[in-house]
Amino acid sequence: MPATLLGENSMEPDPDRRTVDGRAWLPRVALALLLALPAFGAAAQAPPADDATALIQTRVEALGAGGVMLLPEVKLSLNQAVGQFYQQRGFTPAWSQDAQVDALLEALHELSLDGLDPEDYQASKIESGRGALAGPAAQRADFDVQATQSYLLALTHLYRGKVDPRSFDPDRNFDARQLDPKQGLQVALAAINDNDVAAAFTRARPQHPLYRGLREAMGGLRDVAARGGWGQIPDGPTLKPGLSDSRVPLLRQRLVDGGYLPSDLGADALDSPLYDPQLTAAVSRYQTEQYLTADGAIGPATRAALNVPVQVRIDQLRVNEERARWLLHEVRNRLVVVDIAGYVLHYFDGGASGPGSGQSTADATSAQSQAPDTDGEMPVWSTRVQVGKPYRMTPVFKSAIDEITFNPAWVVPPTIYSKDILPKVRANRGYLAANRLHVFDAQWRELSPQSIDWNKPPPSLRLRQEAGPGGALGRIKISFPNPYAVYLHDTPHPELFDRESRAFSSGCIRVQEPYALAERLFDDPVRWNRAAIDQTVAAGATRTFKLANPVPVLLAYWTVDLHEGNRPAFKPDIYGLDGALLKALNQPPR
Repeated sequence: MPATLLGENSMEPDPDRRTVDGRAWLPRVALALLLALPAFGAAAQAPPADDATALIQTRVEALGAGGVMLLPEVKLSLNQAVGQFYQQRGFTPAWSQDAQVDALLEALHELSLDGLDPEDYQASKIESGRGALAGPAAQRADFDVQATQSYLLALTHLYRGKVDPRSFDPDRNFDARQLDPKQGLQVALAAINDNDVAAAFTRARPQHPLYRGLREAMGGLRDVAARGGWGQIPDGPTLKPGLSDSRVPLLRQRLVDGGYLPSDLGADALDSPLYDPQLTAAVSRYQTEQYLTADGAIGPATRAALNVPVQVRIDQLRVNEERARWLLHEVRNRLVVVDIAGYVLHYFDGGASGPGSGQSTADATSAQSQAPDTDGEMPVWSTRVQVGKPYRMTPVFKSAIDEITFNPAWVVPPTIYSKDILPKVRANRGYLAANRLHVFDAQWRELSPQSIDWNKPPPSLRLRQEAGPGGALGRIKISFPNPYAVYLHDTPHPELFDRESRAFSSGCIRVQEPYALAERLFDDPVRWNRAAIDQTVAAGATRTFKLANPVPVLLAYWTVDLHEGNRPAFKPDIYGLDGALLKALNQPPR
């Protein structure tokens, strides 16, 4: 099944449903330790030349409060965190043994599997400067402080992301991951005291199987890059099953490199020009996973996807590992996640079972293969969705689903009114009646369409489509507070769910199986089983019901999936958001 980038903190909805900023949902806690560096008093007298401890204290005092910003929201700098670290140690050296430095360097180099650049954490300088361990105290002190700076900065970036999500996109309401300050410091210190730096790095990473899968996928791609990358499939006629072509061996090797064919194929099989059934099956699997039409043939679209250089795919995976560091801690307890670029909605039950689990009694089939439940970390149910067009993007944010409306009326959003409907009304005065659209003034008094000059309509006009067959929202609307007028809903156009690319809406999310989703959200098999939902819809009246327990919802954007063996699949970047994040990720820490 395609696993999505979805581990640990719950999202607590604000009691005030107007509040969607999200800042009140998370405690104001921080990493390091994490208040200001305490004053050390007046400058001490110069320590003896062989006193590394005293020299470290002098170096730390000289750092001041500037430097790289670890936690912008509380204005905590790396220098302040380093000061707290050494104060807890009595300013004794932390990196006095070769084995400790070896462990740090190994951990820094492994950051490449996390999509981070080891040189952002001075890996080469630490390697070249480790001779200071056998040098005079001044060199040992300088080296020790530098190594600690690299250590704390790397742990912070692994834990909450290198790029601050708020500063990167002020409109989103995702806060960077938070950490209890005392606990963060103690983890960093304990790893030094226990001579187990690797454990600190492991603990800092998201503790989620999908993040482990992303690192494994990155390792595979970097291995391909180290061998010179995968070969390009030359242009030419469409490659089809049963044909013989000189390009077929290149195609076969490309699919071996991508994990779609066994790596132990013999030379005769690799070099055969015949487009055989084994190759056809591998191509079809590749196309399905890469959001291409699965016809088993290599036409222009599939060839273009195969020929994307491995370094480009590495960068795409790096971007999504950073998103994973932002988001995976949100996945705990009951949760709905809309994977915008993947056109799919996932429901998580938090590892629960039985009453209160949100388990549907309906025999609904998912649009995607179902993942085994892993203690609430993976979805228990999924369904296809349609999302906003590239010029009317579905926004990225979090909220909490709190009500469901059956047979909803549709109040036309201003953008759809001005951009879509008004031109149609001007061209055809019967458009409103044909689509059951009623006209109202600002006080919701109904107006006659014939009384309106549609070439110069009043700015306060409102349109509403009453519930009924063919209504824009279908039979179910699932709402959550947000400033974008975005919600989940049924659709009168189910045929569009058969498309591989499903960016058709004006920003809202159309759900293929809204009845099954509503049953899970109600989580009340007595009052709100599938039969009761069907009966309420059939009655035809517009009725809205509050959820007894609002369910967090996360509208998220990522462009990588994982399949069997943590084989990565790359989605089209439908909103063009990867490039800006990659640019930010490539900037030096600041």
